[in-house]
Amino acid sequence: MLGSTHGTFTTDPRRAHVVACGELPPNAVHGRAVTADDLDVSGRPLYAGVPDLDRFFRPASVAVVGASDAEGRPNTGITRQLIAWAERVGARLHPVHPTRQSVFGIPCFPSVADLPEQVDLAVLLVGDPLPVIEQLAEEKVRFAVAFASGFAETGEEGAAAQERLTAAVQRSGLRLLGPNTNLNAFEKFRDDLEGPAIALITQSGHQGRPVFTLQELGIRLSHWAPTGNEADLETADFISYFAERPEVGAIACYVEGLKDGRAFLLAADRAARRGVPVVAVKVGRTETGARMAASHTGKLTGADTVVDAAMRQFGVIRVDGLDELQDTSALLARARRPKADGVVVYSISGGTGAHFSDLATEAGLSLPTLSADRQAELHQWIPEYLNVANPVDNGGHPVGDWRGRKIIDAILDDPEVGVLICPITGPFPPMSDKLAQDLVDAAEQTDKLVCVVWGSPVGTEEAYRTTLLGSSRVATFRTFANCITAVRAYLDHHRFTAHYRSPFDEAPRTPSPSFRKAQALMRPGQQLSEHAAKQLLRAYGIRVPREQLVTSAAAAVRAAGLVGYPVVMKASGAQLAHKTELGLVKIGLTSASQVRDAYRELTDIARYEGVALDGILVCQMIERGVEMVVGVTQDPLFGPTVTVGLGGVLVEVLRDAAVRVPPFGEDQAKAMLSELRGRALLDGVRGAAPADIDALVEVVLRVQRMALELGDDIAELDINPLMVLPRGQGAVALDALAVCQ
Repeated sequence: MLGSTHGTFTTDPRRAHVVACGELPPNAVHGRAVTADDLDVSGRPLYAGVPDLDRFFRPASVAVVGASDAEGRPNTGITRQLIAWAERVGARLHPVHPTRQSVFGIPCFPSVADLPEQVDLAVLLVGDPLPVIEQLAEEKVRFAVAFASGFAETGEEGAAAQERLTAAVQRSGLRLLGPNTNLNAFEKFRDDLEGPAIALITQSGHQGRPVFTLQELGIRLSHWAPTGNEADLETADFISYFAERPEVGAIACYVEGLKDGRAFLLAADRAARRGVPVVAVKVGRTETGARMAASHTGKLTGADTVVDAAMRQFGVIRVDGLDELQDTSALLARARRPKADGVVVYSISGGTGAHFSDLATEAGLSLPTLSADRQAELHQWIPEYLNVANPVDNGGHPVGDWRGRKIIDAILDDPEVGVLICPITGPFPPMSDKLAQDLVDAAEQTDKLVCVVWGSPVGTEEAYRTTLLGSSRVATFRTFANCITAVRAYLDHHRFTAHYRSPFDEAPRTPSPSFRKAQALMRPGQQLSEHAAKQLLRAYGIRVPREQLVTSAAAAVRAAGLVGYPVVMKASGAQLAHKTELGLVKIGLTSASQVRDAYRELTDIARYEGVALDGILVCQMIERGVEMVVGVTQDPLFGPTVTVGLGGVLVEVLRDAAVRVPPFGEDQAKAMLSELRGRALLDGVRGAAPADIDALVEVVLRVQRMALELGDDIAELDINPLMVLPRGQGAVALDALAVCQ
């Protein structure tokens, strides 16, 4: 099953030809069936399907299979909650149980087939949902929820049971939430709150509680999708659906593992197109966390560096804690688009302002110095000896009278200011009460973001509970760190979406002429020799040194003359990955005698080591430039990924690399370079000439094209080093390793 589309299809990645293996819904892609034009060159989907979940969250009729009203039974409490939920959403509820005439006074039916009407949703309170799925299919039920556990989260046997359940669901035509889910989808949401809402997605229901309780602070929630083991419906489905809902201002996710990396990115792309922020806690940063996540939901967590890069690439805001998830989601859901990126810190204490400003600046927020005219204006109300450049320190006393509001308005009137943050480290009535009220009143009059950090550990103060939390315009936090995290995410999100262009729109649909040349070079299941790997690069227009493959000393001398001294000589063979460690590389050879001696020595070492060669490479020697590495690896979640980093031995020592998931454009290729700690080397250090960054970006994009077109045929590609020459001179792949699948 591919992402959000229901049913499966296989593709010929060379012709992008769709072969239907099951019924595809009409809304699979923008309300129509999938065609070849909806697939990239490797046969993978380019658009996210949006399942029609309206009838899941707002069904007209519901069947509760296994309903009970017997005291002490677990199903009884669940049945009672579902009855209350059905009343709230206006659904007709039908209990189903083979031996009961009624449940809580509601007529009960022995089976789904006996129901008086076709139902939209069936809630399965049975230990084994598999036998019920076929019955639901016969009755054309659209959605089902399976609470039962004992599936992929329990090990191999449970995983096999889940595979059988998934297969049955795919055949049935219905959509399934679960198994191993809970009642969170049927919670009671406050209907007295206004403004954009948070839609919540969690794989572990308990982890969503902090976000759900934001309602008690006046922040609206619209939906909660507890996805459980995701045998069918997954996180990506709900992201795609929520991104289309007009009431949703932000999507908050707790993700233990991704079922389908591609589907997740397509859903994130849909949210980015619509400007809907997605905030996610993704566990599995450490080996221990990954193990626990797998044991809980039976998911493949994926290499965290790839997950992190993929989320960043498609605008998903990754946070670490549930407190950050709730605060960041709340801010993004409610705040308007920023008028400017500048942040001003305003406080009644110079120490507080300086402390907060240090933390904010270190986190990457821009704290512009206010203009001389603006500072002069502020000094009308603030003593001259206090700093008002940013942070703004009012000294305390102006807060208590009419001057306090004047100061706030003057700061917000500055065109460079988009965010005003006021840390109130503790209650100091009546000063803090007046300050809080002035901030709330000013926030109602401006279209700029006003944030308050209420530092009191008590949280029962009137200024906090009533004044600040009673405002829908002020974003209130309890810690400096969460405020900074949320504001940075807010500014980053709007910068990202303002210039977002979906890479899927520009992804290649048909193979290039390079692919046909490359296909002839592939050797399934084998590692290519350096000579063959470089031919693969040539096929995609990636420059390699002048070189010749020879099989005799005399031929080596002739090749050196043609290539031009000095030369490099290297053994070339399909089993050679690290030639330097075996002494199979000779550099700086300047004469025929040195070439002959090197040939003999290289072949002798190869015989001694038992390494089969296809010959000796005589290569042009290139010395000036910055050594980089560009490569392709296969990620179990996302498929082929492209990596760029510092090359040579530095890639192993420093591990300074950036990752992207194809497809991506030139802007993302350049962003990869900006993420490198060693980026300054490309700009030229200690008198060195700047490197040809445009040529490096071009190599990254050509390698990406190779990854897309060769798809699963290439397990690994490693260009190391790629010598990036001075500006205007290009980049040359000095060595390459390629492994075919």
